[in-house]
Amino acid sequence: MKKLLVLLCLSAFTFGYSQEKTSVDFPKNEIKGNALFLVLGAVEVTYERILNDDSGLGVSLFFVNEEDYDANFSITPYYRAYFGKKPAAGFFVEGFSMINTGNYGDYSVYNSNTGNYDQVGGEKFTDFALGFGLGSKWIHRKGFVFEINAGIGRNLFSDYSPEVVGRGGITLGYRF
Repeated sequence: MKKLLVLLCLSAFTFGYSQEKTSVDFPKNEIKGNALFLVLGAVEVTYERILNDDSGLGVSLFFVNEEDYDANFSITPYYRAYFGKKPAAGFFVEGFSMINTGNYGDYSVYNSNTGNYDQVGGEKFTDFALGFGLGSKWIHRKGFVFEINAGIGRNLFSDYSPEVVGRGGITLGYRF
């Protein structure tokens, strides 16, 4: 009788302890810089908070101090859904919103009287855009992040802003 009781107890403990999914703890914060924009003379810095193995929330801050770009500042919050095998890595789809400002329609005209190029036209704008993007993220075991992404969105309000906005780059960062 004692052997039967011990066997029943061990069976109950074995089945009672099992869990459906084991959770592995991993770093949930990332800071990244867009290397492509840095080469082109602009700066984009991104912070992302990993919510779980399959999703994350982030915000990107972009600014440039050159007249060659239509937009000179933007702040872009986004949500990502990941489809890779590693936590918050691999192929992803993102939805984003963007508040962007700049000058649209600027161009230079040569002034023969002064011998300089004068800025002509252009309207200052501030607008709000919605869009989506695709990309892929790779994580090194020491926490380094490499990411390639591209996205497209549409400005919704201003008549002076570009109708379509782009988002993308080659980013390098660190997960901590």
